[in-house]
Amino acid sequence: MSDRPDLVERRLRYIQRQIELDTRAVNVRFGDARPEGSGPPNRDGMPKLPVSQHEVDNWPVLDLGVHPDVPLDRWNLEIGGLVENPVTLTWDEFLALPQAEDVSDLHCVTTWSRHDNHWRGVRFRTIAELVIPKDEARFVVCTGADFQPGTSIPYTTNLPLERAIEDDVLLVHTWEGQPLPREHGGPCRVITPKLYAWKGAKWIRKIEFLAEDHKGFWEARGYSNTAEPWFNDRYAT
Repeated sequence: MSDRPDLVERRLRYIQRQIELDTRAVNVRFGDARPEGSGPPNRDGMPKLPVSQHEVDNWPVLDLGVHPDVPLDRWNLEIGGLVENPVTLTWDEFLALPQAEDVSDLHCVTTWSRHDNHWRGVRFRTIAELVIPKDEARFVVCTGADFQPGTSIPYTTNLPLERAIEDDVLLVHTWEGQPLPREHGGPCRVITPKLYAWKGAKWIRKIEFLAEDHKGFWEARGYSNTAEPWFNDRYAT
């Protein structure tokens, strides 16, 4: 796939249109609002299909317009910031960590959901336990190997630490029994099943633990900072 510098600008225009169409404030205090959606309850008690989503059988490809080629012998994951034990993992060291298998759903902010994906990887919680976040660490920022075409701006996304260490947040390398496809972030990406999928960085290369929240690539460009699918929490206003 060739670089497409226009894709980011097109996505920004799309976000702005959606903000103008959806006048409900996002990044809100949900208060007494109830989760919305349809279908039977999922394992977390939420409706299987979040509000304003539709189910798909395929896995649409969405990105900044580039698919980094990261050979396994050059792959590494730098983990640092406010931690007691910063490390940089090679691929073999990453695979030597405790592995987890899970079945979970993907919910994309562009309104599609893909249910019952079979994953294998390392829980984010395992990574946190390895590096031991300091008491003042409250947030994480994940950085991918992809950049906005024509710039040095990398893809990043942010999470509160308590959301990052939920049981279903994984750094996955296997999907449906096969290596994670390159176009979907292979060899390794993050998945965040309880949040919109952009919160899971593809081609992950760095995790940083921080005291303060730093908005990621799309969060700084109009997407919600909290990204809660069952509250239609798509856009900042």
